[in-house]
Amino acid sequence: MGEITGAGLLAHVPTIVLPEATRRELNNGEEISLIPGLAALRRDVFERDDYDTVVVLDSHWATTVEFVVAAQHRRAGLFTSDELPRGMCRMPYDYPGDPELARAVASFADRHGTWITPIDDPHLPVHYATINLWKHLGEGLPDKRWVSIGVCQTGDAEDHKRLGRALADAVAAVDRRVLLIASGALSHTFWPLRQLRDHEASDPSHIFTPEARAADEERIAWLLDGRHDRVLDTMDAFRAVRPEAGFGHYLMMAGALGEGRCTARARQYGAYENSVGTGQALLWFDRPAEGWAPTPAHRHDPHHHVDPHPEETARA
Repeated sequence: MGEITGAGLLAHVPTIVLPEATRRELNNGEEISLIPGLAALRRDVFERDDYDTVVVLDSHWATTVEFVVAAQHRRAGLFTSDELPRGMCRMPYDYPGDPELARAVASFADRHGTWITPIDDPHLPVHYATINLWKHLGEGLPDKRWVSIGVCQTGDAEDHKRLGRALADAVAAVDRRVLLIASGALSHTFWPLRQLRDHEASDPSHIFTPEARAADEERIAWLLDGRHDRVLDTMDAFRAVRPEAGFGHYLMMAGALGEGRCTARARQYGAYENSVGTGQALLWFDRPAEGWAPTPAHRHDPHHHVDPHPEETARA
């Protein structure tokens, strides 16, 4: 039976793919801590052989009427960001996908009361919440598959946890060893354009409000202590500081790891940092020896049939 071997709440900010000289120029001559943090995370986790597939819960990919899983056999091309084309321009990427896992995730949608569709269209866009982290953690590791799943902009916290539950069941059903990446920020309010260039340094004193910084640091402390329950129980309060994508990327990850029963402690790489007003961190959770403490709804059903073509079944 497959398993999730590790998971992370990881920053994907454009700064991490800028040239070093540019990063230092923006940060008062200093390197941002996310760069050595990502290098250490790659050495500690992503260069190991104990996983097959990386699943990115992509906070920049917003769908509307369903969750969508990228189901291509391979993703390759040149990426230019429509948001920041000067800094992320013609970035090459090439990695294998995992269509079997993508279809398996969709096959558990009904069981968890949600809507999930695998899409293998070769023209489906990719987003920098996936590409930027692949550049640091996946490039040069050609045998590792990468799959992206978008957040759903009409979904609430429960919907995103249901996606995570379906994902956990799919990992078990197709016997995959998976790393999860919840790719996105904590608080996420940008400084207005005319003020923004005064707040490009990474020091958290530049976070948009003291309240946002305090909320971020509180949640980081909880996650370092394994208190996923406290993060989930206070989502209504956290929304006041506008977490990226409603924190859907974290909620999907939590749904896959057992939600409030998960007690995995984070290991932090680098410091808590600002990015033009938003809160960024690299937090990694190793699989506890006793497992992720999943709820009963996550337990694998050996009699569940994984439909290899759920979209065709739905049309029929």
